[in-house]
Amino acid sequence: MSPAGNVGRPLRVHALVSSLTWGGAEMLLADFAAGARAADIDFSVGYLHEVDGSPAAVRLRAVGIEPRHVAVTGLLKPQDHRRVRRHLAALRPDILHTHLGNADFMGGPSARSLGIPMVSTIHVMEWDGPSRERVKARLMDIVRARCAAATITVSDRAREAMVASGYGRGSRLVTVHNGVDAQVQPGAGLAVRAQLGLGADDVVVTMVSVLREGKGHEAAAGAIAKLREAHPKLRLLVVGDGPARDRVHAEMASLGDAAVLAGHRDDVMAILDATDVLLHPSRVDAFPTALLEAQAASVPVVATAVGGIPEIVTDGEDGLLVDAPPRAAAIASTLGRLIGDQGLRTALGEAGRRRFEAEFAADRWAERTRAVYESAIAQRRGRR
Repeated sequence: MSPAGNVGRPLRVHALVSSLTWGGAEMLLADFAAGARAADIDFSVGYLHEVDGSPAAVRLRAVGIEPRHVAVTGLLKPQDHRRVRRHLAALRPDILHTHLGNADFMGGPSARSLGIPMVSTIHVMEWDGPSRERVKARLMDIVRARCAAATITVSDRAREAMVASGYGRGSRLVTVHNGVDAQVQPGAGLAVRAQLGLGADDVVVTMVSVLREGKGHEAAAGAIAKLREAHPKLRLLVVGDGPARDRVHAEMASLGDAAVLAGHRDDVMAILDATDVLLHPSRVDAFPTALLEAQAASVPVVATAVGGIPEIVTDGEDGLLVDAPPRAAAIASTLGRLIGDQGLRTALGEAGRRRFEAEFAADRWAERTRAVYESAIAQRRGRR
């Protein structure tokens, strides 16, 4: 269904994001674009800052979208706000969908002045940091309250955390679970194992995340150390890069060749085809994409029961959960159940795949989000 007055054409949605760097929010834009077609959405993307060479732009181009760089130098310069407004005025989308704080702050007032309904997505559930960053977060929260018809949180727990932290006042908060456009690559794991020095009979436990504080790499290393004597074929594959690279490498050093550090990889689905269990022992996580990708690949998950993770994984049905904070002993106990039981791994992996298809495929995500867009358009029409 097209917006009122535009029967017969798709809903035109423009996503404005702060940058197109390696982050989850940035990379997920291509997944949404892949699902948008099924929801009759004409999707385009603009970004404000060039960071790290804009790697997420490569993924967007792969699904047929050329992102538009709306170059700004700061948040408070009038000429930058005028540049964003001109960009939106030229496009005149039916909906502006902003991602990350700078895009909220720059896009919100311009959309409001042009009469374009705005929706914003919050991708995190922690707001700690230096006082300057907290002030910026408050300003962006005010802009969302004044300009956005709806603010999307990616999990119910993220919404609760936002409210508990004093954010979202005056905003219409709605939860929309993310999805992914995860294409299974059966057989690709053989080449990945050979490339990374993993044996065909190794039991591979994989972590896929940014290397930063709070992802539980130290607990994972401790768990593998506890299990290694009983399971000499057990290997820990660590995929990702980030600010804690040196610390993570030091934590894994004691495992010797039981740990393989692969760095950043673009071929996550091939990595998962080489994986027996995905381990995700985060201390906090709003809605981790790696779990959705693992479900798509029929890989069983062991994760901490924090943030939005229990909204992805039901303990004992399509994965196994451990209590937070992540501790080596608890992770080892839970992993041990899967390492020694191929039948359980298969059953959990197949159940995860069924849940992915029902809830987390990209087209399902786009359909859920389209309902928010339609509501925002209806609100705008009602005000008129």
